[in-house]
Amino acid sequence: MSEKTIERPTTDEAAIAKEIEAEEKAAARQASLLRDGWADLRKRPLFIVTSLIILILLALAIAPSLFTARSPFSDGFCQLQNSMTGPSSGHLFGYDVQGCDIYTRTVYGTRNSVVVGVVTTTVTTLIGGLVGMLAGLIGGWADALLSRITEVFAGLPLIIGGLLIMSIWGGGDVWSVSLIMAILGWPQVFRIMRGEVIANKYNDYVTAARALGAGSWRIAFRHILPNTLAPVIVITTMNLGVYISAEAALSYLGIGIQYPNISWGVMISDAQDRFLTSPHALMFPAGALSITVLAFIMLGDVVRDAFDPKMR
Repeated sequence: MSEKTIERPTTDEAAIAKEIEAEEKAAARQASLLRDGWADLRKRPLFIVTSLIILILLALAIAPSLFTARSPFSDGFCQLQNSMTGPSSGHLFGYDVQGCDIYTRTVYGTRNSVVVGVVTTTVTTLIGGLVGMLAGLIGGWADALLSRITEVFAGLPLIIGGLLIMSIWGGGDVWSVSLIMAILGWPQVFRIMRGEVIANKYNDYVTAARALGAGSWRIAFRHILPNTLAPVIVITTMNLGVYISAEAALSYLGIGIQYPNISWGVMISDAQDRFLTSPHALMFPAGALSITVLAFIMLGDVVRDAFDPKMR
């Protein structure tokens, strides 16, 4: 009677199988976190309300002509005889000091304010995320050098640094304002990404991928990056509101977006001296700015509550 030989996995094969199992569990855990977070978001009334407000703002920025038949750049748009006239049936927000329709200017001002927020947030996320990932992955002297460089930029407050740089470099349009604020804003994303990469690069699924022969770039973008995105998404959402308000503050001080460009900050700056006699000229652009900033910040809060396991 012949005996059957039982083949047992070698030590290396068992280790690899164990590492593959750890990687699969980590991927499943991350997918479950994202799935549960999205399911939780859809049940929150605050998420629905803020999302609707942001969708309306995006529609205003993309196609302002759908919301008003007039253009603030057309000939004869401003009539001095209408200066500071209050709201009426045909002009819901009234007129400003130059006799321009405030409703039309508020609608068209949405584009510049939102574009500054989106462009600045995108650039800061890309720069801060990439540099932070490199610092966290490489470590050692490279991490120390990049961290010291980051501290130089982080030492300049956004508004004060913006005033300093724009007074030397010059502002005036959407792209220059966005670029200058991005130069000052990326260290925040860098710190979050660097911390998340350091926290994740020694986990079991990374060790498993490395044992299976995965290269550094594959490990970084296939395994580490997906597990660091949740906190970056949260801070990115909040930063949209922060950069929109920062642009308004710089324009209010006369050093951000400038005439003939339109933004809510420019409108608030023009109306500040006549607030007591004609409050409508300031209240409507200030109200649009407040609603926009509040919507993005509240969306960031609800996204954080949904995707951060510590908040669940």
